[in-house]
Amino acid sequence: MAIVELVIPKMGESIHEATIISWLKNVGDTIEEDETILEIATDKVDSDVPSPVQGTIHKILAQVNDVVPVGQSVALIETSGAAHQPEINQIQEAEAKKEVATAEHSAQTISAIQPKAEYQPANLPEKAKFIVTNRFYTPLVKTIAKQEGVSLKELESIEGSGPKNRVTKEDLFRYINLRQSENKHSIAHPAISVQQQRNNLSSADITKEPKASQASDSPMSKPTPAASNSSYAGNKEIIELDRMRKMISNHMISSINTSAHVSSFVETDVTKMVLWRKKAKKAYQETYGERLTFSSLFAEAVISALKEFPTINASLDGDKLIVKKNINLGIATALPSGHLIVPVIGEAEKLNLLGLTEKLNDLTNRARDNKLKPNEIQGGTFTISNIGTFGNLMGTPIINQPQMAILAIGAIKKKPVIMETDHGDIIAIRHMMFLSLSFDHRVIDGFLGGSFLNRIAENIENFDSNRQI
Repeated sequence: MAIVELVIPKMGESIHEATIISWLKNVGDTIEEDETILEIATDKVDSDVPSPVQGTIHKILAQVNDVVPVGQSVALIETSGAAHQPEINQIQEAEAKKEVATAEHSAQTISAIQPKAEYQPANLPEKAKFIVTNRFYTPLVKTIAKQEGVSLKELESIEGSGPKNRVTKEDLFRYINLRQSENKHSIAHPAISVQQQRNNLSSADITKEPKASQASDSPMSKPTPAASNSSYAGNKEIIELDRMRKMISNHMISSINTSAHVSSFVETDVTKMVLWRKKAKKAYQETYGERLTFSSLFAEAVISALKEFPTINASLDGDKLIVKKNINLGIATALPSGHLIVPVIGEAEKLNLLGLTEKLNDLTNRARDNKLKPNEIQGGTFTISNIGTFGNLMGTPIINQPQMAILAIGAIKKKPVIMETDHGDIIAIRHMMFLSLSFDHRVIDGFLGGSFLNRIAENIENFDSNRQI
């Protein structure tokens, strides 16, 4: 007999940990090679973890809701083989050694963090005076701590809400927000300690409107949410936000706090495209076995515009603008749960209309069935959100970080439009649609953003209604 470790697989460069959603097998269950054993969730997508071998579940090392780093063992599988089966106490000894090694490695890594400016909380807990250097921190927490200048002493003072008092990224973000708030009040009232200021702040002070003299204190400062003192009495339904909604919420707030959002709008005539699709969609389905949607036609118009305005297809890294050579087009997709996910068409500039249609149909169908792979929702360089699907005319979408812009496509409506002809102006019924572009004003000014948006509108209006399928 032999013992094989089941580890959390690597699922992309930006994914460092995963949360265990459920175990599909129990200790003692027989499993086949490639049979799914457990379901995990990351900040990107949910995934299944298959068994690397045929055998029997010998031991489960992590429980539901545990956050486990990539590469860490979560189960032991007993297989038939020449190797001698380890005794239980030998396995436990090996696990104990592994935990010690992991803790020592974590302590060495976190102690190497060089904070930008060490912050000393006014009321550190008594236990913070004795630094425990073998506390485990996930790679994500260590990365955030390094970026935000959070010292080892501060990390040790944070009370974790994760398993075994582990500090989660939410715990760390709460601490950072509180630190920023305390620094702000310390500057405003240097003679008053942070603890005194905290005691003097009533819930009424937090929620009431600021006075005019205080309103200009710091126009660019990030708001710190106040603790909720809401009463749930009465005729109400209390719904706990699910994991995906919490991730979307954090992602949206992070984007607003990162980019200087500006939105522009244009109205475009979609009549040529509408009439061509109406004529061609049946033959397209019969010829290629694919449903011809407006989304693939709009994607074609956007890709053409991005080729002409490459600085839109970029991201900002500090003071450096990183212009991407490939157009990885994200398409926001509504899920049956009501949530949104953004599958990405990689290297979309290399695809013709049929290629875009096939890829888009495949990604959206698998997204709704929760069968996307982690790498299929990563690396996007520009995003399209078709809010017209829900009957909306226009909107101001939030940029999908670290991208520079996002396009919202409104509903197509018939409207009377004044048109210029060689014989004078006429009023005609046309299919019209609003386009709205939210862009990052740190890099994209009004001229560039407006020109890019107008080019998309022109590509749609100048659609070749005589093109062959």
